[in-house]
Amino acid sequence: MTTTTTMTTADRSTSTFTASTSTSTTPTTATRSPLARRWAAYLTAEVDAASLAVFRAGYGALIAWEVVRYALHDRIYRYYIEPDFFFSFVPFVRPWGGTGMYWHFGALFVLALLCAVGLFYRVSAALLCAALTYVFLLDKAQYLNHLYLLCLLGLLLAAAPAHRALSLDRLRARRASLGGAPAETVPRFYLFALKAQIAIVYFYGGVAKLNGDWLRGQPLTMWLAAHGDAPLVGPILASPTAGLALSYAGLFIDLSMGFLLFSRRTFPFGAALAVAFNLSNALLFKIGIFPYAMIASLALFGDPSWPRRRLPFLFKGADAPGDVARAPSPAASRRSALPLALLHGYLLFHLVVPLRHWVYPGDVAWNEAGHRFSWRMKLRDKNVSELGIHVLDPRTGVREPLDVEAWLTDRQLDEMCTRPDMIVDFARHVADRFQANFGVRPIVTARVVASLNGGPLRDLVDPTLDLASQPSGLLAVVQPPQH
Repeated sequence: MTTTTTMTTADRSTSTFTASTSTSTTPTTATRSPLARRWAAYLTAEVDAASLAVFRAGYGALIAWEVVRYALHDRIYRYYIEPDFFFSFVPFVRPWGGTGMYWHFGALFVLALLCAVGLFYRVSAALLCAALTYVFLLDKAQYLNHLYLLCLLGLLLAAAPAHRALSLDRLRARRASLGGAPAETVPRFYLFALKAQIAIVYFYGGVAKLNGDWLRGQPLTMWLAAHGDAPLVGPILASPTAGLALSYAGLFIDLSMGFLLFSRRTFPFGAALAVAFNLSNALLFKIGIFPYAMIASLALFGDPSWPRRRLPFLFKGADAPGDVARAPSPAASRRSALPLALLHGYLLFHLVVPLRHWVYPGDVAWNEAGHRFSWRMKLRDKNVSELGIHVLDPRTGVREPLDVEAWLTDRQLDEMCTRPDMIVDFARHVADRFQANFGVRPIVTARVVASLNGGPLRDLVDPTLDLASQPSGLLAVVQPPQH
């Protein structure tokens, strides 16, 4: 058997992976097309783990800082202890009792730091991902795109050997083996998965902006008008022209950013644009650590060896793997078959899920069907002018209004009143409580009148519909009222 391999420079863009060729005739690769073999060789080539390690450190540090912010602003109590009812994504997922949520966030903080420094990484990264996902699933009222993204990135990092460089685990391994630790490299597909996930966020953020309201400058024009009293730039931001111009700028940046970052030639421009774009979002809008997570992700793009050149003091004494990607052995190629299949399945799933709203009736910005998990960010502004929920006892025919504020926290109420699926969840909860107390299931209706992006007022849900009898769950869709 003869194997011929052409070496490539580290982490070229996907357009250059065809430079890596392999003519191995092992049973695993013999049935692949030449293009598939080159693609597999590109993804499985060993590259420097330095950039992955820098991102790992930034990811852990951001989560640790987010936990601190939650504690400082009393969000642990307000979000996960104070409420009596939770809009859980999964029915059996509930907050810990007593002071359990404080201990949970304390564990999150410790695990995030362990991930950042790369200590006991395999265990700490897996537990960090699980603990973060648990918090994410607790309440739809706390849904944030950046928390969803952190869960996904945590999953990919837990699968990756991101501790092979710049980690305490690496230091321990070098000391234990007296300098004979393996090279600080990882298969390229771990880097590619993370970069592709970031590119998907940008691209679908742009696709979601291809709607009538955004193209006419809304709701950005309304939001920028609120900054009209800002020094120097206030009058500029308050003008309709600024809202329209920034709407189109955001659209084109989102649609192009992934391509700019993946291309080696355009990466410097894309990185500078990403920093400016995300910092401006951080200044204008209260969107937590999302902009900083996107800036931290820039560490993944470009040459995987860049930290050794730019930050040499961090890698003092490390065994540099060099700037040339090493093609995998035939045995390594066979072992990578399952990871590559999982990678492509993962990416296909995340390419399809953001488009699912097309199979649901109505406008996704209005009925929210397919809004979550789709990177539809800062797209709509709903103002509710009327909210009333009534409970009808079928035995007596008595219909009484419900004091919603006595059932929900202010944040839960604000989130629920603009999201039909959460209104159904709440109606079912009220009906369950009524049935447990009185032995009969009531009819629960809601009158919610709202406007979308400054548009006309209309019913958000059908006021004649028994919401307590409607299906709930991730795949359930609340039918829009007929107009």
